[in-house]
Amino acid sequence: MDAEKLRALQITREAKTRSQGALWWIFLGVAAVSAVAIYFAWPRLGDDQRMFKGRDRKIEATTRGAPGSGGATASQTDGSTPASSGKIQGSVLTVSGYIVNRERIEVSPRFLGQVKWIGVRKGDTVTNGQVLVLLDDAEQRARVAEAEGRLANAQAAVTKAELDYQRIQKLIVEKIETEQTADDARLRLEGARATVKEVEGALAVAKTYLDWTVIRSPIDGVVLEKLVDAAELVTPQSFGGTRGPSTALLAVADPKDLQVEIDLNESDVAKIFRNQQCKVSPEAYPDKVYDGYVAEIAPEANRQKGTLQVKVQIKDPDQFLTPELSAKVDFIGRK
Repeated sequence: MDAEKLRALQITREAKTRSQGALWWIFLGVAAVSAVAIYFAWPRLGDDQRMFKGRDRKIEATTRGAPGSGGATASQTDGSTPASSGKIQGSVLTVSGYIVNRERIEVSPRFLGQVKWIGVRKGDTVTNGQVLVLLDDAEQRARVAEAEGRLANAQAAVTKAELDYQRIQKLIVEKIETEQTADDARLRLEGARATVKEVEGALAVAKTYLDWTVIRSPIDGVVLEKLVDAAELVTPQSFGGTRGPSTALLAVADPKDLQVEIDLNESDVAKIFRNQQCKVSPEAYPDKVYDGYVAEIAPEANRQKGTLQVKVQIKDPDQFLTPELSAKVDFIGRK
């Protein structure tokens, strides 16, 4: 093949270079479309206002059109009930806490014993003095019987000592016995009487332990927890509540004696004082509002949390207030 034909088949340098103009136009088009999309998607200040105004006009039109509405607004609140987005009048601070029983009593046995019978369940209402639990009392009854037998024996010894002393007194009058013999008889009589008192004390202790096998409610209230079952072996609790292990039988509390427990930030402590009036709203029923007052301010703060515990006593609680649920508290300022 000659050189001219080879040159004819060669690609020139200008033909190898592709035109870049079309590519740049594509990039510019994509950028323009993206800018327009971002412009319309970016939220502006007036959009929310227009949206809420339109919604308000719809609500107003619906209310006016309802029969018997008389042009009234959809909802109204008085001074004691907070609106959905409002605030209690005169409130200087609003915090949340947990509803608790002012006193939670854990009923425990006084000695090691076996549960014989339990007469209540969780949630039952109990009255002061009501029998809740019976422990096995076989050992205590045996101790009472033993003490009663010892007492009868001691009383018989007293009777014998009295007769001996009376006889010796007669013999002394007849000059048969000496004064020393009379003194010995009198001391034996006094010792027998002392033994009677001692045994009477032991009998009282045995009866007390027998009494303790019947466990009664210390208050009018509700059974919060049932911690044991029949036939279980129980021991006295060393310490209970939230402080550590407990061997209690039952936990009871007064449902009409409730408080809201709050961990108050130290920066808000200056706004709180004893007997300060409060408004309590349970989170489960935000439309319910109860009167209350600051009943307790802890004498020391929690260094780790930087908080101070405050307890607000709720006045006239009802069935809507459940312990351990959260509640909002509004503290009212000084008038």
